[in-house]
Amino acid sequence: MKTDISEHFLDITDQICPMTFVRTKLLIEKMLSGDRAIVRLLGVEPLQNVPRSVREHGHRIISLSLENADEPDGPQLLVIEKS
Repeated sequence: MKTDISEHFLDITDQICPMTFVRTKLLIEKMLSGDRAIVRLLGVEPLQNVPRSVREHGHRIISLSLENADEPDGPQLLVIEKS
């Protein structure tokens, strides 16, 4: 049974690397294959490192987009799918 994407949400805007991916990895480990999650990111390092690390671990990036188009330096939402 698939879980709803809203059940898998992680806000790591207050974290610094490497904890940004550690927290993301812990979330992914709780998910079932095919489940999707939204990870809220902020800052250059998390935006570079988290998507790259998710891919390196074999998971799929569905999208990465600004949370609010009026805030170009604001948080971004990364949607991932567990392989």
